[in-house]
Amino acid sequence: MEKKLSSENNQLSSENILGLLPHRYPFALVDKVLEHIPGERAVALKNITINEPQFQGHFPERPLMPGVLIVESMAQVGGIIVTQMPDLPKGLFVFAGINNVKFRKPVVPGDQLIITCELLSIKRKRFGKVKGEAYVDGNLVCAGELMFSLVD
Repeated sequence: MEKKLSSENNQLSSENILGLLPHRYPFALVDKVLEHIPGERAVALKNITINEPQFQGHFPERPLMPGVLIVESMAQVGGIIVTQMPDLPKGLFVFAGINNVKFRKPVVPGDQLIITCELLSIKRKRFGKVKGEAYVDGNLVCAGELMFSLVD
């Protein structure tokens, strides 16, 4: 699958995203990239729907998006930034750490997460850090720093 951006505002469709990230259902957590500057930043959309598998148990009487999945969504947006950097080796980048992540409001089915990630640093072409923020209706619901590492 080609790794090209659509011509509209550097957007990526769900098909483009599947060509960039290894995640698949039920762990593909980015529906569309709205803005993208390779190697710098990305803004993406994640639709939260009641038919997602986590809501069967989290929680049946009051469905809430698990915080770890919000953080994973932010990490996947960060991964999109990294996969488009031509000077980095190809391979699997995985979580190496998270710092200062705070959850500010619950995320529920029917919400749209708008996720903004900005690359903060890359070291030795193997380690990186992104700043991630997730919003619902313009309100910050989660923010923090995510570190990643290339797996051999």
